[in-house]
Amino acid sequence: MFFKRYIIVGLVVVGGGAGLFLTRSHWLPLLGQSAPTEAKHEEPPKAAGEQVFLSSQAQQNLKLAAKPLKPDTYWKTISVPGQVIDRPGRSDRGIVAPVSGIVTGIHRFAGDSASAGDLLFTLRILSEGIQLTQTDLFKTTQDIKLAEAQRQRLTTSGAVAESRLIEADNQITRLRVAQRAYRQELINRGLSAAQIDAVADGKFVNEIRVSLENREAEPVADFEIQEVKVELGQQVVAGSTLCLLSNHRLLAIEGRAFRDETPLVERTFREGWPVAVDFREDSLGGWEPLTQPFLVGYIANTIDPDSRTFAFRMPLENQPRTVERDGRRQTLWRFRPGQRVRLSVRVEKLDNVFVLPADAVVREGGEAYVFRQNGDVFERKPVRVLEQDRERVVIANDGSVPAGLYVAHGGAAQLNRMIKAQSSTLPKGFHIHADGSVHMGSHD
Repeated sequence: MFFKRYIIVGLVVVGGGAGLFLTRSHWLPLLGQSAPTEAKHEEPPKAAGEQVFLSSQAQQNLKLAAKPLKPDTYWKTISVPGQVIDRPGRSDRGIVAPVSGIVTGIHRFAGDSASAGDLLFTLRILSEGIQLTQTDLFKTTQDIKLAEAQRQRLTTSGAVAESRLIEADNQITRLRVAQRAYRQELINRGLSAAQIDAVADGKFVNEIRVSLENREAEPVADFEIQEVKVELGQQVVAGSTLCLLSNHRLLAIEGRAFRDETPLVERTFREGWPVAVDFREDSLGGWEPLTQPFLVGYIANTIDPDSRTFAFRMPLENQPRTVERDGRRQTLWRFRPGQRVRLSVRVEKLDNVFVLPADAVVREGGEAYVFRQNGDVFERKPVRVLEQDRERVVIANDGSVPAGLYVAHGGAAQLNRMIKAQSSTLPKGFHIHADGSVHMGSHD
């Protein structure tokens, strides 16, 4: 019995202590004490802090397009300025006066197009040398006829010394040599074969027609009259420039790099790596897409003392477009000398990376994020940025976002602002839609 009483008392004490412990939240405040708090480990509100819901209309308004991540190759580059220039000896040409004379006709003006064989100028000949050459050609032609007739008579007369026949042959040979020389002189002065034949018959030429000659081995687009240097009635001397022609079919791109960038440009030249050219065109404007690779073909061995840069060039094949109006024909070119461009010279190759448009990634402090699309929900995902330029951003393929994950290729800044707005202004468990409506719950 004695032991039974102790057991019963012990059970009562234990039960009372347990009851006090379980009801401590009710009686401790009465004693002026607070219950001990326990550390709580709560997960961050995923729906409110990392996701945003967008209706299909909102996605269209933001022009959001999601595409799967694919491992790719990216080239680190340096950016250097450049411009389109005329290719020396190819783009421009001058037309000069073949003889001294007076300009009596201008048949093409600045802005007009001209093809091979087109008439450009008419000159009235004032050159005394041309007049004398024509006279000498006519006289020599007549002397040849007389010498040939004389030899014919000697041959038919019978008893003639052989020495006289030889002398007659030599005379005819000398005259023909002189005739060829006079004809060549007139050809060099711009007279046609028909005009020279007329001169030999005594019909002297008083005007000369200056036409465009095709000096190219292959057909080319029309030349454009860039500048007319003379006026009607103006007296010109042989060799003076009548006009300047331009043909921008074959141009060049000239880049300018600093001295410490020389090894990079030289390596691009040695390896045959193409250079990316940004022509800063808003749109194609109906032009055909460029397919030619831009390869460095020339590196200057001198440095400009003013800019402290050296030049390197790449050939550029232009694209023409012909416009006809009011009987006039003009050739318009896609690229024009003096046009500024931006060149990206390759430096280093990065393999197995994700390459996205620049506005597909948003930065917030030291963090960078992309947005995974899951239906109408866009979830923010942290990534590591390796490189970024004006148009593209490169993120590491380190497992933070796996290949094949659909991410938004744009609108990252807008999506991030929506997430920050809803997480900072709404209670836990609520979220805001792109249309401004507030809802409770998540869209996981």
